Amino acid sequence: MRLFYKRLAATLAIIAPVSAAAAPELGAGYGDSMVLQQGQPITLSGQGQAGGKVTARLGEAAASAVKDEAGNFTLTLPPLPANAAPQTLTLTDESGTKTYADILIGDVFLCAGQSNMELPVTRALDADTQLRLAADDGIRLLMVPKATAALPQTRFAAPVSWKSATSDSVANFSAACFYMAKALRGKDAATPIGLIHSNWGGSAARAWLDREGVRALHGAAALDQLALYARDPYAATQAFVPKWFDWWRERDGGREPWRNPQSLDWKPIPRFSFWNEWTGTGLDRNPVANVWLRQTFTLSPEQAKGEGQLAIGAIDDLDLTFVNGAAVGYTFGWGVERTYRVPAKHLKAGENTVLIAANNAWDNGGFFAGPERLHFTAADGTRIPLGADWKYATTPVADVPPRAPWDANAGVGVMHNAMIAPLSLMPLAGVAWYQGESDAGQPAYDRKLEALFAGWRRQFGPQARMLVVQLADFGERRSAPGESGWAQLRDEQRRAVAADGNAALVTAFDLGEPTDIHPANKNDLGKRLAQAFNGRSLPMPQRAVLAGGQVTVSFSGIAGALQAQGGAYPLGVELCEIAPGTCRFVLARLDGSRIVIPVPEGMAPTRVRYAWADAPVVNLVDGDGMPVPGFGLDIAR
Repeated sequence: MRLFYKRLAATLAIIAPVSAAAAPELGAGYGDSMVLQQGQPITLSGQGQAGGKVTARLGEAAASAVKDEAGNFTLTLPPLPANAAPQTLTLTDESGTKTYADILIGDVFLCAGQSNMELPVTRALDADTQLRLAADDGIRLLMVPKATAALPQTRFAAPVSWKSATSDSVANFSAACFYMAKALRGKDAATPIGLIHSNWGGSAARAWLDREGVRALHGAAALDQLALYARDPYAATQAFVPKWFDWWRERDGGREPWRNPQSLDWKPIPRFSFWNEWTGTGLDRNPVANVWLRQTFTLSPEQAKGEGQLAIGAIDDLDLTFVNGAAVGYTFGWGVERTYRVPAKHLKAGENTVLIAANNAWDNGGFFAGPERLHFTAADGTRIPLGADWKYATTPVADVPPRAPWDANAGVGVMHNAMIAPLSLMPLAGVAWYQGESDAGQPAYDRKLEALFAGWRRQFGPQARMLVVQLADFGERRSAPGESGWAQLRDEQRRAVAADGNAALVTAFDLGEPTDIHPANKNDLGKRLAQAFNGRSLPMPQRAVLAGGQVTVSFSGIAGALQAQGGAYPLGVELCEIAPGTCRFVLARLDGSRIVIPVPEGMAPTRVRYAWADAPVVNLVDGDGMPVPGFGLDIAR
């Protein structure tokens, strides 16, 4: 682990050097009013003047370390018990002393994921009352700004600071995370809690992988492409586009519009706006599409001799942009301004053609803002507006194009690099993770979680407990069994937690709202996260065995006995044969901590499933009212 940290520190020193005259400073996640982790060696890392020794003092505790040639240091204070009395931390070297004030010792949590973890207190249930009661100086909050980066960073995209919980600081903070802290504080409020909010709505799990996780799941080539992108986005685009070209040819009958624009049926855009507003084009009814956009600009012979810059504003969601048939840039991000380097070899005197292959996967698509943001800047500094009179062509291609490793929402490790790596080696009590909606329908989410767990523990310590929220119910209620990408992902979440020695599953599938992907009941979810951290996990299915004409499913973690709320039978129990489409609902009886399922006559079941739907109706709980999570188990004989 220390070798990992040493390599990380060396990488970060190259990316963000510190002035040689600076007093020693801790990493970006540390600051006044922070909470430091109780009961664990307190690892502090930072930078100062190159060479020499740095000493840290916190109360009676002290530790020293020698800085390397770049000024990086890592030192470790001895474990300390929880302490709600504010303390002062000093860092001293030959250049001076840096003081951090109002420090508490308690439990520190990272709360990360996509929009359901990001959802703020103002959008959760009972917000007015909860905000009125929010003030608690024993809960400290750190809000991480959204950003992506191809390489690990030492600083966040904007300055951050720890704040005490007040109605103002809590309002836009993660509701699930805050309510977890409220429950952990409890009535005696003895242990301070530090919360780190690092979330991005719509993000894929792979965006949060550390470098070792990227290497394990996506290979060293993905890391090489990220490093290339950091040095030269144009060169990285050239390395990526062959994959995109193959994808397009396969889906569009071999056509290559970037080489032959005349192969498309071009029409003037009805207006410069999102294509959702292009009445009568079909895109107003179904904006989820791949659309080609086209414009020309004219260069003099002198202007065409030098490298230029192409600005195309923000495209919602994704673009691959060409100049005269050559790919010059790829970006995902609905509010991200695009400016691409165009080498002189792709330019010519006279008319030059810009093609944008734009993809929209949800909601609005196309031009994000006004035409004044779109222009070409020649080598001599001349700015040539691209105007509002673009043309467009629809295509039969409906899939989402391949995503580049540096892609904002689904790039490999790009959110970890910008939103987790700057936290450095800060020990944590745990990580609360609520993500998966963007990964539903994709394979092997359990492997992604395994890699995420390993990465967080490399950075935050082996003691960090992993708390995983099983996806809430969302979508159509069904009266017959069927396949479900959300149910499959929930089961992979369950299996990843079961395979880990220090993880807990928390389900939200009985707290959701089928018509709203962002259910408001984060209040109860936060309480469940607190229970899971304290050791009260969900009932977990262990085995399914066929004997004597019945399938018996056994569980661990049952308080009292299993119960079917509101009826005599648990809802949503299925038996499946080996062939697809053979699952059927069955009546099961409850026997203490077991489900017993009589096998219907003529059936040869190989698998049992529970709550296998995007939006299941469920009623199975234990004696404490703790819900049984959705699952699928192969049946042993």
